Amino acid sequence: QVQLVESGGGLVQPGGSLRLSCTTSRGKFTIAAMGWYRQAPGKERELVARSVNGGYTQYADFVKGRFTISGVNGGNTVYLQMNSLRPEDTAVYYCNADARWGKVERSYWGQGTQVTVAS
Repeated sequence: QVQLVESGGGLVQPGGSLRLSCTTSRGKFTIAAMGWYRQAPGKERELVARSVNGGYTQYADFVKGRFTISGVNGGNTVYLQMNSLRPEDTAVYYCNADARWGKVERSYWGQGTQVTVAS
């Protein structure tokens, strides 16, 4: 079992910035990838950004140029720097980690952290 602990959410004005962080528990596994998803009220959970151990990153079109994911690449912590935040970025942000034991890979989720963008 892998636990994920998220932090960094909160209330910010439009145009402001927040930095989310997520750390996994330690164990006899390697982290294959980590990422951030979000879910707004009444909407489905959607990918925000994802980073594969080794350097490949993926961003949703709606955050390109505003958000930056970092911290994966042999580690167990991922960050999401969010700049130029907009009211439509308001959502619960969930951390996701793909943990690998040999050939077995499982996906885990954090509890979510609320991000509210409002004036």
